[in-house]
Amino acid sequence: MTHIITSLCVRDRGCIDVCPVECMIPGQPIKEWPWIYIDPDTCIDCGACVPECPYAAIFPEDEVPSAYTAKGGEYITNVGLTDHFEGTNHHGNPIVLDNARQLEAGEVVDFTPDIKPNYDFFKTGPSYSAKDIDDGK
Repeated sequence: MTHIITSLCVRDRGCIDVCPVECMIPGQPIKEWPWIYIDPDTCIDCGACVPECPYAAIFPEDEVPSAYTAKGGEYITNVGLTDHFEGTNHHGNPIVLDNARQLEAGEVVDFTPDIKPNYDFFKTGPSYSAKDIDDGK
């Protein structure tokens, strides 16, 4: 079993700092791979990343919500979204995303489709080579 980062991820990177096996990679290019991904073959399922995510975007794979009810104000990032998100990460560095959407209070979102991109990133996507792409961070 692995942990899954869902589209609630806005690339804070705190999760990367605490991962003991360095299995988390920010997706590149961002328009195709908008969040951080966990290598399911390397993840030891320790859960250290979960409390470090200020956006509550990380779940054990078997607990990824199929009916998440938004509190309102959360952002999701995904391919094809066109709204803008700006913030800062836990290091104080800027986060700017142009593939986001803010959720309305009470909106229900199924995050189970976010499981597949976590596997695809490492099987058919850029995988660890994304670490070599300069994303300005």
